[in-house]
Amino acid sequence: MLVRQQHDVRAARGPAPWPGDGREVNRAPAKTQSALLEAMEERQVTIEGQTLLLPPVFLVVATQNPVEFEGTYPLPEAQLDRFLFKLLVGYGTAEAERDVVLLHHRGFATRDLTTAGVTPLLDRAGVLALRRQMDAVALDASVVDYLVAVERATRGAPEVQFGASVRGALGLMRAGKALAAFAGRDFVTPDDIKACAAPVLRHRVVLHPEAELDGVTPDDVIARILGNVPVPR
Repeated sequence: MLVRQQHDVRAARGPAPWPGDGREVNRAPAKTQSALLEAMEERQVTIEGQTLLLPPVFLVVATQNPVEFEGTYPLPEAQLDRFLFKLLVGYGTAEAERDVVLLHHRGFATRDLTTAGVTPLLDRAGVLALRRQMDAVALDASVVDYLVAVERATRGAPEVQFGASVRGALGLMRAGKALAAFAGRDFVTPDDIKACAAPVLRHRVVLHPEAELDGVTPDDVIARILGNVPVPR
């Protein structure tokens, strides 16, 4: 999951995992990004020539800071394509910011989530069970045609330089099945696909520079596509 922060958020303590003072993935040099790509695509890591397989349950979460670009390394499209979601995180409400200040005042430690009242809900077996539940969700052929049409339409939009690849369609399928499972259904609906279209596709849509200068965003393009592609009944 890729998270784009609307403001500069940095950890107050602890060493940075790569050179530089930020922890955003676009501050990681190419060698580090390549290592992340190996983990995300091959589900393995290579250390001093030795290949180690990753466990069946792992999650890659990365943040990007859009405010500062000096000293950053843009992520290649191949790596962006391997993130399932891109979420946009803006400023919280005044009440939420107040809670953050009070939390730190009471001794919150960023490396000890129990001080924030966060407790595990599932172990690895529970996560694998949820995956099996999601895999069992039915996907009608008409919904498959719909999500593929939405994904392909990103490549034909006039503002788009590069649209989503087939991984975009796979992302829509997986996210749609997960939404259906969490809703207690054993089948995917077109509304499931619509609900996850923006977070699944926005980082896979690269706009022409002229469109960006005109203030067009990938979300604008995706919203128009959802309004134009016929919904199966």
